[in-house]
Amino acid sequence: MARESEGGRGRDRDREERDSEFVDRLVHINRVAKVVKGGRRFGFAALVVVGDQKGRVGFGHGKAREVPEAIRKATESAKRTLTRVALREGRTLHHDIAGRHGAGRVYLRAAPAGTGIIAGGPMRAVFETLGVHDVVAKSQGASNPYNMIRATFDALGREDSPRSVAARRTLKVSTLQSRRQGTDAEAVDA
Repeated sequence: MARESEGGRGRDRDREERDSEFVDRLVHINRVAKVVKGGRRFGFAALVVVGDQKGRVGFGHGKAREVPEAIRKATESAKRTLTRVALREGRTLHHDIAGRHGAGRVYLRAAPAGTGIIAGGPMRAVFETLGVHDVVAKSQGASNPYNMIRATFDALGREDSPRSVAARRTLKVSTLQSRRQGTDAEAVDA
């Protein structure tokens, strides 16, 4: 009997450790009203971004009658939709990318060390939870936080790392890297 209770506590401790590795950011809360016979019934919708600051990130949406419950639902939803993004030197993107969702468009640019995160509200939350330290981002079109987040995830999904490009082209990563160094040197000379 005692062993069973210890096993249950061990599982809870493992779950807490796994949850503690994630950082979550509340991006947006929306109050919605349903009109009923006695008046209005209010509910809340939350948009949350969750990441481990090491290259995994996800977003989720939750609705409930109370704010904390909506945030909890959104956080659980975000943890179920985590995606891995390859980072260069663990601090920036490998290349410039564009993404879109609906009328919202975002442009993400890799930046040199020390630049910081130059991005607006919802995109900043994504980069902070992803673990990106240097990036320049611009959003155009819709400023709706839901569409901005989805456009950002669309762009991050289009990113290719040198390892994936080398695998696709059946080359070695060192060959690709040496070609890149050669083009960088030519650009400086010109």
